[in-house]
Amino acid sequence: MILLIEQLLNGLQYGAMLFMLASGLTLIFGIMGVINLTHGCFYMVGAYCAAFVVLQTGSFLLGALAALAGAGLYAVAVELAVVQWLYRRDHLYQVLATLGLILFTNEAVSLIFGRRPPLMDIPPFLQGSVPVLPGLEYPVIRLAFIGMGALVALGLWLLVNHSRVGMLVRAGADDREMVSALGIDIRRLYTLVFGLGGVLCGLAGVMAAPLLAIEIGMGERVLITTFVVIVIGGVGSVRGALVGALLVGMVDSLGRAYIPQLLQLSLPPSVADTLGAGLVSASIYVLMALVLLVRPLGLLPARS
Repeated sequence: MILLIEQLLNGLQYGAMLFMLASGLTLIFGIMGVINLTHGCFYMVGAYCAAFVVLQTGSFLLGALAALAGAGLYAVAVELAVVQWLYRRDHLYQVLATLGLILFTNEAVSLIFGRRPPLMDIPPFLQGSVPVLPGLEYPVIRLAFIGMGALVALGLWLLVNHSRVGMLVRAGADDREMVSALGIDIRRLYTLVFGLGGVLCGLAGVMAAPLLAIEIGMGERVLITTFVVIVIGGVGSVRGALVGALLVGMVDSLGRAYIPQLLQLSLPPSVADTLGAGLVSASIYVLMALVLLVRPLGLLPARS
């Protein structure tokens, strides 16, 4: 039971990180209609900015602000320089352009921060563990990650459903010409949404930096999982992104804990470990296939 609860908490923590990434991507991909492969680069830029500032100043707060500002400003620059010219283009143009931006971003980060991966320690106020249940102590930083994910989910729900900006974004997704005719600068609105997606990636980057390795290309690995999340949840739906992120986080965490153990009951350890690693990697794609068989538009699609 202790192991199960610990893995459930790990799944919540991983799901919180995926939600921070998927929520911005589902706004860009589902509402604005842009396939943005550069989204993972914003996550990498946020992690590098945070690590650089923390190493220079020793302040985690300044590092977090640098991550949010760096990722958000870079997202705005990408939208203004490249993406805004692709809104009415075929998705193939968007894929090719943003794929080129991935290569550019990786090289630019290497030139600015160096090829040596930076190391970022867990800040003192997030170090250690706290008792969650009798016999179970859980790291403070992972609990903070879960709490931050909950705050982001609440903030996005209020923004999208109960604010003028959210109303305009949803209206612009349905009828861009009508919103423009009403005097709303839809280009500026889309730039704002793109910048918000970058800020959320930066937040995920600064939270993940003390836990994961910071390196060039770290965004591409998590990008595929992020796309799986929004397909499971429903394209364009922030609620769907939350549900999809939690499901993927739970399946990944529980799979890593239990699939190898179950295989070892009937297979030699060496074979079980190799096969288990493959099954764990494929588990989220199996989940996506099962969801799409039952709900082709995802669990909570924004529009049918």
